[in-house]
This record gives sequence, C-alpha cells and structure tokens, in this order.
Amino acid sequence: MAPTPESDLIAAARAWMAEDPDPETREELAELLEAADAGEPEALDQLADRFSGTLQFGTAGLRGELGAGPMRMNRAVVVRAAAGLAAYLTKRAGAGDGPGLVVIGYDARYKSADFARDTAAVMTGAGLRAALLPRPLPTPVLAFAIRHLGAVAGVEVTASHNPPRDNGYKVYLGDGSQIVPPADHDIAAEIAAIGGLDDVPRPDSGWETLGDEVLDAYLARTDAVLTPGSPRDVRVVYTPLHGVGRETVTAAFARAGFPAPTVVAEQADPDPAFPTVAFPNPEEPGAMDLAFATARGLGPGGADIVIANDPDADRCAVAVPAPEAAPSSPSTPTATQWRMLRGDEVGALLATHLIHKAARGTFATSIVSSSLLSRIADAAGLPYAETLTGFKWLARAGGLRYAYEEALGYCVDPEGVRDKDGITAALLVAELTAELKEQGRTLADLLDDIALEHGLHATDQLSVRVEDLSLIGQAMKRLREQPPTELAGLAVASSEDLTRGTEALPPTDGLRYHLSGRPGTAPGTAVRSARVIVRPSGTEPKLKCYLEVVVEVPGADALAPARATAEQVLAAVKADLATAAGI
Repeated sequence: MAPTPESDLIAAARAWMAEDPDPETREELAELLEAADAGEPEALDQLADRFSGTLQFGTAGLRGELGAGPMRMNRAVVVRAAAGLAAYLTKRAGAGDGPGLVVIGYDARYKSADFARDTAAVMTGAGLRAALLPRPLPTPVLAFAIRHLGAVAGVEVTASHNPPRDNGYKVYLGDGSQIVPPADHDIAAEIAAIGGLDDVPRPDSGWETLGDEVLDAYLARTDAVLTPGSPRDVRVVYTPLHGVGRETVTAAFARAGFPAPTVVAEQADPDPAFPTVAFPNPEEPGAMDLAFATARGLGPGGADIVIANDPDADRCAVAVPAPEAAPSSPSTPTATQWRMLRGDEVGALLATHLIHKAARGTFATSIVSSSLLSRIADAAGLPYAETLTGFKWLARAGGLRYAYEEALGYCVDPEGVRDKDGITAALLVAELTAELKEQGRTLADLLDDIALEHGLHATDQLSVRVEDLSLIGQAMKRLREQPPTELAGLAVASSEDLTRGTEALPPTDGLRYHLSGRPGTAPGTAVRSARVIVRPSGTEPKLKCYLEVVVEVPGADALAPARATAEQVLAAVKADLATAAGI
C-alpha cells in the first residue's frame, strides 16, 4: 500500500520525537500522535502545522512559538541552529587564531535558560569557547559583552516583546552587531546541513559561567552617556513589564546619582507569563496602564516622567504628563493624565539633547522612522544616514554617533553597545528631563521648540496582526498591482517598490509613497509633505504601515492647529490606505 500524506506526517513526527532532547516536547508530541492515531482531525492539523517546513533562520535569527516540531521553537531546533552557527564560525576562523569565544545571554522567558545552556554545550562540543552570562540579563549587556570580551560571536535567547508563548534566538558577530546578509544565508545553509542530533557533540560541561564582572563593566560604561555634573533631580516611575530590566536599570540610576525610580510593583519581577498585559510591549494598548496608575498614585508632582522597558530591556518607552482637563466640579481634584511619546518624538528629543552636548558623528535612522532627524542633523552640520529597518543595519552606519528607530529603539553609545539599548536611553532621557526641569521646562516644551524650528513632523502607524500570513502577501500584491494615486486628498507624487533596492538601500520587501503637500487656509493648516511606507514585520505576523505628515508651524500660536491638522491628515491616510490594501 502506498504511503498517505497522513502516514508520512506521522512518520516524520515519530522520527523527530526519537531524537528530541526535551522530555516536555517529547510528551507533547506523543500526545498529539496518540490523538492522531485515534483519528482526531485537530491533532492531524496540529501535526501538519508543526511539520509543514522548518523555522527559517534569517537576519532576526529565529523567532516563533514554543512547542514540538521543526516549525516551533524548541531545544531540537536550537541545537541545530547552534551547530550551524558553530560550523559557520569555525570555517571563518583564521589559521592560528585558536578557539573563538561565543558569549551567550538569555532573558527570563520559558525555555530561555535551557536554550542558552544547549548553545553553550554545542559551542563547546564544536571546539569553541563558550561563556554564559550569569543569569537572565538585558540584551544590551550581551551586546556589550561581545566587544568587551573580544568574542567572535554572541547569542541572545529572547523574543523581545513578543507574546508569552514565543521565544527567539538572536545572533551577533564579533563587531557587536546583529547579523546581516550574507551571514544569515551562510549560517542558514550550515544549519540545513546538520544531520541527526546524535551527531552533534554536546558535553555536559566545559563552558564558563561568567560572574558579575561583565555586568559591572557594562554599568561603568553607562556613566559615559551622561555629562558630569549635569542635573539629576528627576522623579521617575519605571516598569520593566515583567522582564529583566529592573535590576540593571535601578543599579544604573543609582550609579549616576539619580533618585531611585518608583518601580511598578505588579510588574517588577521577571515573569514569563506576563500576567498583567495582553502583549508585553509598551506600544500596545493597555501595557502602560499600571505604570500610569502608579504615577497618579504618587499625587500631584509625584512623577516627572514614566519610563518603561520591554522584557529584554533593549527598548525604552517614555510618557509625559498631558494637559489636565478641568475638573467636573471645584471640589474634585484633577488627576494627572499621561501621554505616551512616540518613538519618533523620543528620537528627536535625544538627538537634540546630544547635539546640545556637542556630540559629533553620524546621526542615523531607518526608512520607517520620521524624516525629522535628517533636518535636525542638517541644521547642526552633522552627517545623516538612512538605513533599512532594524539595528542590524543602523549599527553599521559609517562614523555612527547616534541611531534611533521609531519602534522605541535608541543607540546612544555605539562604542559600548552597537545595538539598541533601553537602559542608556533611559538614563539620557532622565538627564534631559532633569535639565529641562531646572529651567522650569518639560519634554513637551522642547518638542514645541523642535516643531517651531523644523516644522511639525507627526507620525502614526497602521499595524494589522494576522493569523493567516498569506493575507500579508495578498495586501502587498494588491498595493503593487493597484497602487493608490492619492491618500487623504494628497496626490501620490512618487512611489518606490523597495524590492528593487535603491542607490543607498539594499532590496527589501516594502513600498514607499511620497505625497504632495497642500496650502493652508490659516496658520498651522498648510501640509508641507507626507510619506507612507508599507512592509511586513520581520519579527511578528503583522503588516505594518508607517505614516508621516509634515505641517508648517509659522509661530507658537500655530502649534495647536498644526497638531489638529496632522491628526486629521494621518487619520484620513490611515483609512484610505487600509482600503487600498484591503485590510
């Protein structure tokens, strides 16, 4: 009798289970196989999903849902990935170099410590030296440790701000930057060449577990981002969102001489279940509610800013007091409201602060971030660079001094950490807030100054999460075949299909539209220009559309109408784009 697709699937699952090193995922697979043998259609669907291919290794490394099978994150997949990376590093090593060092860090997600130890074992078995960070620590500590220890590569086990069921595997090379092509393709080829797991040597010992000296060296380096003697009087409410940031952030603030932040108690300790948030991402609705409640609980004047890290502390979110609405009655106290700053706003604030501190070098951001940074750099006579999305590209900008990306990522000390770093960014935001406070001003006041000098650059995002990834491809296909000619009444002046690349950018799956401006009928209503970029997310099942509108601000009295104009235009662009993409 010829084999059926179902019998092939079950055979593949049994073969996988036979070499799976993790008893938990073996049991998971055994239960699915038992249900499939009993003819349960849902079990067969589950097996088909898990064995429909292999989790692909790319410039984001690996990231996916935990579970058994080649389409999930599990110890078998990680061992193969580590073995492929080890083979790649061994082939790149020069004669007489000796065994290279691979530093391995991990967060507090489910299975992170297991994946880190498996990686250390594989590296040791391949003849490389391996060193594990002493406990779950922020990703920036791992990025720092690579250069600090002279490693040939680093691995961080993290899924950053993904849902609790996910985990990931991020790879850095010896320059401290995340991998880019062709390294990702070469490593993927080595992974594909790995045979059975029994052929991958994995000793039970032989690697080093580092002490706190690397963390201490990182913390000593954080001092370098601040100006000696600058103001430190700032009251901060801080949340690590159940991640690994609290210990390092509070230590960095103490070293710098800032008052201890008020930590959101319910989210202070690492917890892989992330019980108080739907998604452990400061950008997601509701994620900051407990932080705002904590800030309001301190009473009027109790907090100057709210700061959040994502779970691996490489991103930094900032919120500021919003204008207070009038109380419903004279006897009713007004509770302070809080407004999340967009990543582009924080990016502009930090750039302005660094320029005020006489920073020199290239200021860089990615194509999906605001064009405002280019105007700030140009006005200061500084080089500016624009790259593809992600710090794997930003970190490679020539002569880099500062880089940021709208998704709350900031690199303020590229010589120390060539990646986004939510801890040094938090320190610099605190310093800027303290300096402005000493002058009787706020971050919102500085944003007004920036808008008056350069025009109001307002940004927004249309982000659509999908269960069926084919919907993203369909939306991109529709936009390519039927491109919009106008959005929000603004003509599409030019469009670019970024899969072809440009003189300055390598090819990427994305579309960019430049929109014409329009005259205004009153101050603060003239639109200078607008821009839209559409791309699939590289780390989540999302289609992401990045919107920007630039409004003229001829004077301080035009700030409010300019913001109203920008809000109206962005909302209209978002609606028209959703229709054009069919999402």
